[in-house]
Amino acid sequence: MTELDALIAPRRVALIGASDTASRLTARPQQFLAAQGFRGEVIPINPRRSTVLDVPALPSIAEAGAVDHAYILLDADPAISALEECARAGVRVVSMLADGFAEAGPEGLARQEKVAALAREAGIRLIGPNSTGVVHLSNGFYCTSNAAFVARDIPTGGLTVLSQSGSMIGMLASRGAARGIGFASFASLGNEAVTDVGTLGSLLLDDPETESFALFLETIRDPQALADFAAAAHARGKPVVAYVIGQSDEGQQLAISHTGAMAGARGGISCFLRDIGIVEVSVLDALLDAPGAMVRARIDPARPRSATVLTTTGGGGGMVLDQISARGIEIAGCGAETRARLGPQGIALGSGKLVDVTMAGARPDVMQAVISSLLTDPETGILVAAIGSSAQFNPELTVDPLVAALEAAPEGHAPLVVMPLPHAPGTLKLLAEKGIPAFVTPESAAESLAALFARTAPVARGEDTLPDDALALLDAAPEGVMDEVAAGAVFAALGLAQPRHVVLPPDGRARPVDLAFPVVAKLVSADLPHKTEAGAIRLNLADEAALDRAIAEMLAGVVVPVTAVLVQEMAQGLGEALIGVTRDARVGPLVTLAAGGILAEVLGDSSLRPAPVTEATAVDMTQEIKSFAPLRGYRGQARGDLAALARAVAAVSRVAAHPRVTEAEINPVLIGAEGVLCLDALIRLEGPPRS
Repeated sequence: MTELDALIAPRRVALIGASDTASRLTARPQQFLAAQGFRGEVIPINPRRSTVLDVPALPSIAEAGAVDHAYILLDADPAISALEECARAGVRVVSMLADGFAEAGPEGLARQEKVAALAREAGIRLIGPNSTGVVHLSNGFYCTSNAAFVARDIPTGGLTVLSQSGSMIGMLASRGAARGIGFASFASLGNEAVTDVGTLGSLLLDDPETESFALFLETIRDPQALADFAAAAHARGKPVVAYVIGQSDEGQQLAISHTGAMAGARGGISCFLRDIGIVEVSVLDALLDAPGAMVRARIDPARPRSATVLTTTGGGGGMVLDQISARGIEIAGCGAETRARLGPQGIALGSGKLVDVTMAGARPDVMQAVISSLLTDPETGILVAAIGSSAQFNPELTVDPLVAALEAAPEGHAPLVVMPLPHAPGTLKLLAEKGIPAFVTPESAAESLAALFARTAPVARGEDTLPDDALALLDAAPEGVMDEVAAGAVFAALGLAQPRHVVLPPDGRARPVDLAFPVVAKLVSADLPHKTEAGAIRLNLADEAALDRAIAEMLAGVVVPVTAVLVQEMAQGLGEALIGVTRDARVGPLVTLAAGGILAEVLGDSSLRPAPVTEATAVDMTQEIKSFAPLRGYRGQARGDLAALARAVAAVSRVAAHPRVTEAEINPVLIGAEGVLCLDALIRLEGPPRS
């Protein structure tokens, strides 16, 4: 038996701690398995009873013989003992319900580390702890304690739900069932002591019934496993959609750089998911709606990347159109070919971007004719049918014209999706049966369409090695914040240019300064990461006398130790940028590009990616910064060298390859007509120097 079979199609299942009291939570898995007609053997394990719910029970799994899947329903400490027995019995997959592990403080964490070590040593695929179990619908394997699965009307289909929250499993099952969405499997991951969402997803990719995945995430515990799963899912054409909660930004308060404050927790997870090819949605209904749409409404690459909204009710259709447009999707309106074909028939199609057939749309023959024409119109990218009150009271009259139009459409036609505007569960279920994607709210419709257009292959990462000179500097530096001179040397080794400069001793008295005036003077100290706020920088110093006065004033105004004075020639440019690297505890290193200077955090105009990045990705990042519009020649402004900026972003992102780097930043980067200059630098290191 394969590991996948043991997970979702076991021959023999042990329920350890199964209760004989029908009203108890620990009785549910046995009741559900019986009610759903599971054909495998179910073995209750209960040392205090000879039978459990009229099924012969055993006192220990040691007496059960070969068991493929065990669900441990005991409290934390007895559950650990039961896992030890499962290890001795050679059980392949174990789900564990108990709480009281990592979420319960140091004592619970110690328990979790113990069960993880036990499972890994025995080669057990452990699901949980804190798992409400695993469900595979087609074979009746409802091995779950979740009360929602008392329902008998959950449709079988192609969507597999993986959730770190057990309670959300039931909510998604009930909401999906209410509108006819079919499910392949549900799995509650719980604490992911051994098996994280990416690892379990990779295993379930081999399930032929699974067409797509919906992930409900609270965190990311193994980013590489999730990335591997996403890449394999993309290769197999199985879309993955995620909804993420718990993205607190409190960690920003610990960052010393502007970059750390701007990246934030939410931005880190979102950019990571996008980078690996997982579509994130912010509307919960879209977590259910988008996967099916991505399977059944694939857009022909030859068709335009736009949406045409057809409606039988102007106000409702306009609401749907607004939501779609707000997600950045182009609205195409009615194509000329359709107007030429249907106009002579007296079918009114509206005059704006909304194709509004109003009362005529209540006639099935008219609706079929309009849909048939729009499906084949070369100007239609995807057709969105926003249906009015007929969807609530006449499901067949609503759906039949859509089905007839699709059946008659030639190959290469535009995909069709439907938004019933009233509460119309009958129409939603009928559409689901016919394989036509449908949505329950305009917001879900818009997010699902955005998911269709956003779906891309995982992004290639940049070079993850460092030049020898940069590597040596980072290896040798002491723990903590590198001062600007030391950090600048690292970036210079990565190929970033700096203004002509000299480094003077701490008193700033060494002369002459072989630079062209005016100059900039800065105090160099690891304790001065933000010089402007500390009064540790002076600009536009016209001569040596002004330089002397500035140095004296700055030294008198600081109380931290100063290791040197950095004097740079003043440089002029067309704009400023910030480039920074941070290390997110959940998804790893990130690189930020933003509008630079002292207002970097205030403007919040930034682009974020997992690091390192390629130059191609860095170019995309430059296009996302609204403040760079003048540098792109907007309204005749002088063009900045954004290609050089992209090369700098890719170069800086490579510092993420060094394990000691926790933060790195250049702010500002001066953007010129030709090339860029690094004007300030910061790197923070963790851990002792490496020999």
